[in-house]
Amino acid sequence: MNDNGRVGATTAAEETRGKGWSPRILGTLCVIASAVGFGALGILGKTAYQSGASTVTVLFLRFLLAGALMTALMAALKLPWPRGRDLAILIALGALGYVGQSFCYFSALRHATAGLTALLLYLYPALVTLASAALGRQRLTWSKAALAGLSLLGILLTVAGDLGGSAAGLGFGVGSAVIYTGYILVGEGVIPRVGAIAASTVVMLAAAAVYACAALAAGPQWPTQVSGWLAVVGIALVATVIPIIGFFAGMQRLGAADAATLSTLEPVVTLLLAFVFLNETLAPAQLLGAGAVVAAVALLSRMR
Repeated sequence: MNDNGRVGATTAAEETRGKGWSPRILGTLCVIASAVGFGALGILGKTAYQSGASTVTVLFLRFLLAGALMTALMAALKLPWPRGRDLAILIALGALGYVGQSFCYFSALRHATAGLTALLLYLYPALVTLASAALGRQRLTWSKAALAGLSLLGILLTVAGDLGGSAAGLGFGVGSAVIYTGYILVGEGVIPRVGAIAASTVVMLAAAAVYACAALAAGPQWPTQVSGWLAVVGIALVATVIPIIGFFAGMQRLGAADAATLSTLEPVVTLLLAFVFLNETLAPAQLLGAGAVVAAVALLSRMR
């Protein structure tokens, strides 16, 4: 993740490949850490909502706190801010890409079941793989295509008992996948020039600005319990800062297609956390689906 010269140069802490770590192993670990963080979002979000906070308010606090943490990190590491065209692209990724994807996702939840919404969102690894091949960024092999299909099948099995929705739900669900695909592909082009930390900071601050306007327009509804505020802090750190940096850093080393396929671990993590913390049951089909996703991720991580 370098830039047009010296601008955007990153620290050894950000770009280190680690002693004895290959770029692919390190990239895989980064994306797995990202998937674990994003997978915790649903659990933490439920806690925040139960404390009386609205969705828009939670999203505003999420990106505001995350952006503040990232800004402090950039200052501590003395990292330069992106400039010019790269800055404009990153602002658009946050204000349009991240906000647009989350809007479509939460809109889909109003018109379709959570299972169908999740299944439609996780079309994006296949879309990213096909788009990367079409753009000439990464060669599409039969083995990688098969693993992308296996991960999608695994997700289908995990949500098979919760599928249903209207045409609007289908449209918003597919829209969330398409927007996220564009977000990843555009990010793949700009992140190597500015660095994962700087890119993540701008994206979060841009998303926070949009959600601040939305919260003011709708009227903010703050958490009314300490548990809700703690959940918001967890969302900002565990389910935003760590996973966004991890995904961007992993994508730099693996490419968009492989990073997207590895990120299908997210719903498996959510499923397991719901079982542990929310006492939700796991059906045999869900366990089989989770196993399929884990197998696809394990096999892909060993490929060159």
